[in-house]
Amino acid sequence: MTDEPRGSLSRAELKVMKVVWELGQAAARDVIEAAAPHGWSPSTVKTLLRRLAEKGHVKARRVGNSFLYEAAEPPLPSMQRALDRLLEDVQDELAAPLLMHLVKRARLTSEELAELRALIDGKKGRSR
Repeated sequence: MTDEPRGSLSRAELKVMKVVWELGQAAARDVIEAAAPHGWSPSTVKTLLRRLAEKGHVKARRVGNSFLYEAAEPPLPSMQRALDRLLEDVQDELAAPLLMHLVKRARLTSEELAELRALIDGKKGRSR
């Protein structure tokens, strides 16, 4: 297994990762409890955790007769890599509309908007 997580995250895996990121470390029972609103069985959650470990997104450490799961990396690098993969897969003319969609949907602070403006201003005059 490599140091860098590999493979994209399914929606269900991402929901499990959010729990692990939020808790820092989580036993399967913690994730099962947090996943209760999704109606997932304990075996479904354990399968998702096993898949995430196989893909390198979580590290599993045996504690007694159970496992303690910890994210292999913080959420930002994982999400950045997912967006990089998306941008590699889309046609060039779709990149700008996708970025605009993200900006419209995101809850951004004044500081973040200023940083975005600076990035956009820095891009002016440069070709793709």
